[in-house]
Amino acid sequence: MAWQDRDYNQDGFGGSRGGFGGRLGSASVVTWLLGINCVIFLLDGVLSSGMRSQAVSPSYWGNFNVEQGVYGLQLWRFVTYQFLHDGLFHIFGNMLVLFFFGPMLEKWWGSRRFLAFYLLCGICATVFLIPITINVPGLIFNLAYLQGHGILPTQVTIVGASGSTFGILVGAAVLFPRERVMLIFPPIPMAMRTLALIFLGLAALSVIVGARNAGGEAAHLGGALLGFVLVKNPRWLNWADRFSASAIQDGVNKGRFERKRKREVADQAEVDRILDKVRDKGLGSLTRKEKKTLNDATERQKRAG
Repeated sequence: MAWQDRDYNQDGFGGSRGGFGGRLGSASVVTWLLGINCVIFLLDGVLSSGMRSQAVSPSYWGNFNVEQGVYGLQLWRFVTYQFLHDGLFHIFGNMLVLFFFGPMLEKWWGSRRFLAFYLLCGICATVFLIPITINVPGLIFNLAYLQGHGILPTQVTIVGASGSTFGILVGAAVLFPRERVMLIFPPIPMAMRTLALIFLGLAALSVIVGARNAGGEAAHLGGALLGFVLVKNPRWLNWADRFSASAIQDGVNKGRFERKRKREVADQAEVDRILDKVRDKGLGSLTRKEKKTLNDATERQKRAG
């Protein structure tokens, strides 16, 4: 697919809504996401193939399944599964959508809100899948096959950024419905809205007929749904503009100050107790530790003033 130079691909489109710490050091969020996904894919390929390293491979601890992610409260899986892919074709398709259409959404949202949009669409994909997996697993899984292999529907793993990329695809179709795009194969030009409807139709059809990847396609629809809702209600992501490197550092500094203040209060309370003991029983009644505490307090007072 390809997209032509339009207003949304020009500098300044969408204003400066939410730069991401200098766009993550001059690189766009799309660029970072592409790089992170590709690096994790290569790392996972190396670690998953090693007999001794499988247990630490990203696909082992990062995939999503209801049993671990929901019942086991391993909530990080709602995010980490988005950066894992099952094969070269899987990651190629997702990164292709992110590469061509991600910049359109990042220009419109601003970097920080786009990142929130991307991750939330991926999270919604699993949230959409959970009630189906628990209540009507036969809609998206071959239960006879799973039973024959001793696998419960809640143990079926999901990986991939497709929920996020479907959100991007639908968001771009809502914002730029008449934008012309060209498929790579076959080389057919069509409107952005038409392309999104085709992908959504194929995903829905896969669920209806119970295709091999019906579970994954159901998750894609969840990501697409949230993408549509968020683009229609952009203010819902205004909170993301408050998150930046400086805001995070301010939070860290505030936490350090509070911990330091609490230590100082506790230390002063201990010094007061020791001084009361000296007044009541004399200096000889102090233990070695109490003498050291008193000496340290004296030294701090001298340095301070």
